[in-house]
Amino acid sequence: MKSLSMIKLAETVKVNRKKLGLKQENLSELTGINRALISRIERHDFIPSISQIEMLAKVLSFDITTMFIEEQEANTFIALKSEVLNDNEREGVEKLFTMMLSLRQQILLRSKFENGKSH
Repeated sequence: MKSLSMIKLAETVKVNRKKLGLKQENLSELTGINRALISRIERHDFIPSISQIEMLAKVLSFDITTMFIEEQEANTFIALKSEVLNDNEREGVEKLFTMMLSLRQQILLRSKFENGKSH
């Protein structure tokens, strides 16, 4: 399923606005979208309506369909089994597990030390 990428939209609006030499106020006048909302869109803090996206696309000359990305399902089980990871991802997962185990050992040692101190 495809979904709107707020990050992609924010970057596209900001970059295209600057390429055209427009300030947020100018873009607001051209699109009829409040300047504060344009600021929030650029910070990916606001989800514009379809009509607002269409107006931005028209004024800033970008294709709306490029703002949508294929949503991937999170599959933690497969990631942990390392079935679909490339070598870099596998190395990162192994490093993460090592760090988690080290942290667990530190917590256990600290807890034993603190429990021994209180007696």
